[in-house]
Amino acid sequence: MIFVTHALPVNAPGEPLITREALWDGLVRKAENALPFVPQMTDCTVTARHSDTVFDRDIVFKGQGFSERITLEHPHRVVFTRIAGPVLGTIANEIEGEGPDELTLRFSFALTVAGEPGGSAGEQAHADQMTDSYRAAVAATLGAVRKIAAGATL
Repeated sequence: MIFVTHALPVNAPGEPLITREALWDGLVRKAENALPFVPQMTDCTVTARHSDTVFDRDIVFKGQGFSERITLEHPHRVVFTRIAGPVLGTIANEIEGEGPDELTLRFSFALTVAGEPGGSAGEQAHADQMTDSYRAAVAATLGAVRKIAAGATL
């Protein structure tokens, strides 16, 4: 199993200020349609709604298809549970900190790769590649939320 966690500061000098509410709104928008937020994703389709805070979606990320159950834990966490595809497990996007200068966006994942034994070199290589991809996705998410905060429409 692959475990990774990484946090990025939300607000940087010279960038539009992102409030906790704006960041939450961006994470919800990303959960509904990740295409403007995750450059390596080429499809994102909501397939079922179980409640106001739980729904399923199918995605294509880096050419691979997945089904995910999304759980919105207002106002601090969005959980993506991979329920079908070659990599299963859980991904979380969490808002941490209170004031604008303290806000961070943490992503964490606990995933298993089909066909790779735990602790193997293949699993580690996949973990390294996934970590780079998810760090890029979190940075792109913050970039998209900054554009929204500056008045852009995505």
